[in-house]
Amino acid sequence: MFLQKITKLAKSSILELVLLLLCVVLSFKADGFFTTDNFLNVLRNVSMQGVIAFGMTMVIISGEIDLSVGSAVAFAGCLTAVLTKTLIAAGLAPVAAVIIAILASLIVGFAIGSLTGYIRARFDVPTFITTLAWMTVLRGTAFLITNGFPVSNFPDWYNYLGGGYLFGIPFPAIIFLIVFVIVSILMDYTSFGRSVYAVGGNAEAARLSGINVKRVKIIVMGIVASFAALSGVMQSAEIMSGTATTATGWELEVIAAVIIGGTSLMGGVGRVRGTLIGVIFLGVLVNGMTLMNISEYWQFVVRGVLILSAVLINRAQQIKR
Repeated sequence: MFLQKITKLAKSSILELVLLLLCVVLSFKADGFFTTDNFLNVLRNVSMQGVIAFGMTMVIISGEIDLSVGSAVAFAGCLTAVLTKTLIAAGLAPVAAVIIAILASLIVGFAIGSLTGYIRARFDVPTFITTLAWMTVLRGTAFLITNGFPVSNFPDWYNYLGGGYLFGIPFPAIIFLIVFVIVSILMDYTSFGRSVYAVGGNAEAARLSGINVKRVKIIVMGIVASFAALSGVMQSAEIMSGTATTATGWELEVIAAVIIGGTSLMGGVGRVRGTLIGVIFLGVLVNGMTLMNISEYWQFVVRGVLILSAVLINRAQQIKR
């Protein structure tokens, strides 16, 4: 009986065990890996993509996807910078200008995501297509509003949002953990979370049971877009400018972390906790390979193999169930 419980626990926590094994191996192979500073560095590096990954988990569980999050990050950072510069030039105090700019970026982000969800609900256009279009539009708009040059007119204290520390922990990492807790509670302990799972598992059955499928999809698309905007704000604070070339390819990194964490691309299956492990797993892997001076080209290969392996494992588990 005890052995069966251990076996069941091992099967349900296989990613955590692999992460633990990876950390043990890297502790011996990579100089400087097993230090507090390095672990905090890993947390800082994964936090901005991780925030988006939690929102992407909700989207993929609902049966949709968002390919525009990387461009949304760049756009939000540029919009925040341009608005801040404009408002300060108009005579507004820097603190008020920054707050208004951040709020505007988050609201615009949520509005764009909600519009994607509405187009999906009203016209049945796959979010794959809509967000592919947004990926180009948002990146192009970021270049337009900045004229292709970094925009930097932030007060010095703004850097704290992307590069500061609170109680010795990087501030973006604290935001990352707060978002994790909020999304976990939302998905595991609320009727809305159960609705997201139901919609992803079988949208028609969910509709017949009284769930507003359209509203669920609009909200989850709005949430992931607002999380991308939040990451864009933090990144602009880290580099102290709005730059249109940032966050290129982030959508693939985010989706990879979600898939590695066990969320099914078919919808209806996944856990926010799994995404947390997936995000940290990728961060630890990249950090370890960097410390070991492994070529960046090989890092791309390894990540690609991991994504394919995760998809195959998830698919095998679904077939077995």
